[in-house]
Amino acid sequence: MTQVYKKEQMDILLILLGLLCMLIGILGSFMPILPGAPISWVGLLLLHFTEVIPMDLTYLGVTLFIAILVFVLDYIIPAIATKKFGGSKYGVLGTTLGLIFGLFIPPFGIIIGPFLGAYIGEMLYQNNSKIATKAAFGSLVGFLTSSFLKFLVCVIFLGMFFAKVWDFREGLF
Repeated sequence: MTQVYKKEQMDILLILLGLLCMLIGILGSFMPILPGAPISWVGLLLLHFTEVIPMDLTYLGVTLFIAILVFVLDYIIPAIATKKFGGSKYGVLGTTLGLIFGLFIPPFGIIIGPFLGAYIGEMLYQNNSKIATKAAFGSLVGFLTSSFLKFLVCVIFLGMFFAKVWDFREGLF
């Protein structure tokens, strides 16, 4: 086996691992256990380590900044939305717990869980159904907003991944 052949195999392996990271990142857009955008960014980073696909460090730096920003906003947006709609710390905590429990009730648990969690949290804190419903709706809006933002960034990263691979496909095969 020649050294060139081994490098080609490694490049293909890195590209396949990068694609896997991209797909897991998209899945992570809806599952709070997986940090979607950072995992998708790792897919772009893996392209950097191939021999045939040159990656600019500025390109990687900007995309890393975006991935980290989205990761941080993912925790801030639902809390802000819950508070904007009149929720308390208990509503925010209920949203998080509902999201985790909702993962185990496919396919709609991930949407219903945060809503019910915020509602129950607010009911335990204030025992006011009107405020609890409003806070629960806010948690749902925040969750959907942050999920959409993560999904959008991950899909854009996937498009960038495919564009890079497509531009240098002759060097691969």
